[in-house]
Amino acid sequence: MAELIEYKNVEIHQADQIVLHDVNVTVNGGEMIYLLGKVGSGKSSFMKTLYGALPIADGEARVLEYDMRKIRRRQLPYLRRRMGIIFQDYKLLTDRSVEENLLFVLRATGWKDKKLMQAHVREVLEQVGMDTKAYKRPYELSGGEQQRVVIARALLNSPELILADEPTGNLDAETGKEIMDLLYAISQAGITVLMSTHNLQWPELYLGKKWYFEGGEIKA
Repeated sequence: MAELIEYKNVEIHQADQIVLHDVNVTVNGGEMIYLLGKVGSGKSSFMKTLYGALPIADGEARVLEYDMRKIRRRQLPYLRRRMGIIFQDYKLLTDRSVEENLLFVLRATGWKDKKLMQAHVREVLEQVGMDTKAYKRPYELSGGEQQRVVIARALLNSPELILADEPTGNLDAETGKEIMDLLYAISQAGITVLMSTHNLQWPELYLGKKWYFEGGEIKA
């Protein structure tokens, strides 16, 4: 499988504080990787460096063929189009329907043909079991349904990599398991999933690599 991420001797800072040091990790296509560790151990900071929201302080870092030490601001949209990002707090536009939320992303990433866009939105909503709720606003949906829409949004541009930051953190156990079923199926289809979680049950039920964030290091 192709190498998607390679970090060598990377150091990550947050507000002039060293959050992580001596980070040496490699991620290949089709992997399921769990980021495990206490709050404040650097999981979110690490994820932010992958999509260029936090700069790399030192070392060598490549993500989807981009050199993250040298990447320019104008290149970030192109990097981010090749990945899907799933946030714990959804970040959906509340004044628009589910369909309009997804169409907004397609327009922002350069899609032009309205019929193709609508067909693609229907396709990804069907993939996550939300095709009958396309007309609803986010506040009319349950937490689990909103997270399914977020996963659909992450899949829109056929990503090579999905970053999921505590995707089940706000959900009850049954709904969380449904979301994990979906994410695991995505990884089995060949898309790499990096997921931070406090739920130690998930790596046992849905097998994958475990990275432990502890003492400013990643133990992979």
